[in-house]
Amino acid sequence: MHRYFLILFMATVLLPVTKCLAQDSTDYYNRALDFIRTKDYDNAIIVLNKGLEEKPGNSLLKKQLAFCYYFQDNNSKALELLKPLIDNNLADDQCYQIVGNIYRESGQGAELEKLFRKGIQQFPENGALYNEMGNVLWEQHNNDAISYWERGIEEDPNYSKNYYNATRYYNLKGDWLWTIVYGELFITLECFSPKTSEIKEVVLGAYKKYFLQGKNEAFQKYTKGFAQACTDKLFKQAAITKNGITTSSLMMIRTRFVLDWFNGPYKKFPFRLFEFHRDLLRLGMFEAYNQWLFGSTENLNQFQNWVQMNNNIYNTFIKGLQSGKFSLPAKQYYH
Repeated sequence: MHRYFLILFMATVLLPVTKCLAQDSTDYYNRALDFIRTKDYDNAIIVLNKGLEEKPGNSLLKKQLAFCYYFQDNNSKALELLKPLIDNNLADDQCYQIVGNIYRESGQGAELEKLFRKGIQQFPENGALYNEMGNVLWEQHNNDAISYWERGIEEDPNYSKNYYNATRYYNLKGDWLWTIVYGELFITLECFSPKTSEIKEVVLGAYKKYFLQGKNEAFQKYTKGFAQACTDKLFKQAAITKNGITTSSLMMIRTRFVLDWFNGPYKKFPFRLFEFHRDLLRLGMFEAYNQWLFGSTENLNQFQNWVQMNNNIYNTFIKGLQSGKFSLPAKQYYH
């Protein structure tokens, strides 16, 4: 999966960078990239080596050559090229991730931790590196992992994997509110990934446990700020749970929560997720969203019946999700 992602990264994100290079380097880079797109790494390596004969100090050509070796499972040659780039602060975040993958595969845990600490120093706003550092610590059974996933959320709010790991962490630790908040953010940022169904189930379960703990316990746990404001507004709707936590009851709870939120806490805690809920309410699509979020997890047959009866609006909602317009602004971190 890591290798496939990096192929896509080079074929899309890196291409515009070449406009800044000297023309001869650009030509070599682009010819190699054409071969990489078709997974013809041998020809890409030939072209890149030719380019490096003419421009031996070109770090971008070296990086691309290292990527090709990595995709061919020639990790020693990839490291030979990437290590000097990292040591001389010429690497980008993808270089750190590839070297990290190589260290992980070869069991070099100590080197892995040092690598990502250095990467974070060089790229302090890069969510992927915080996520990797959190993963390293979690593999060591070190709960400090959550501090890196949280920092990744704060610094790079649209990088989804930190939300995924934070959701699983807080669910494990019984922190139901942050399981709900981070879980829904992950789902909304990464609507159609293989992990989405997993986190939908986690979020539905967390809602049940959140209300099951009772108001007193919740207010003892969430004593200030954003979390307290959420708890106050959610437990105002606790009477709706008398028939259990279902897609239908969550729809009512969350509708009233949004109306309450924008009559008070929103001024102090503007939050894009709740704005998204309000937008969906105004468009008449909040029910479709809640069905998509909870329905198939709670009761697949009921969900399918609802979709069949509301096919047009549901399809419109799904098309909106597929457009990928949801994103989070900076400075809305409240944990």
